[in-house]
Amino acid sequence: MKRLLTLLLVFSLFTIYSCDDFLDCVINRRPELPDKSFAVGSIDSYYYEEFDAQIKNEPRDNNYGYDFDLDGNLPDGLGMVVDFRTVSIEGTPSAAGTFRFTVFLYVDPPLTYDEDNETYDDPLCS
Repeated sequence: MKRLLTLLLVFSLFTIYSCDDFLDCVINRRPELPDKSFAVGSIDSYYYEEFDAQIKNEPRDNNYGYDFDLDGNLPDGLGMVVDFRTVSIEGTPSAAGTFRFTVFLYVDPPLTYDEDNETYDDPLCS
């Protein structure tokens, strides 16, 4: 009986929601940055750290558009450089201290084209 209720619930969800949206939420595709702590740098010594963004559970994550934003301050002499999905913090720091910052990731879905015009297909679960 319990199994029948579960199947009925799943079937009901398929009929209420479109299959693509429902399956996308079950698959749980979402933009993701690693939770990263950075190595300690030294004043007047070149510093380099990098990390990659991805779309979790999406084999076509290279088809998305990636945009990054930095909230907070980097030490003087360091900058954030973006190369598609790779973000690097690099440079020669000239200030000592503890610096806290957050990198935000924004993703544009892959473009799909129909016969009439360009449309967006957003396969990410909201």
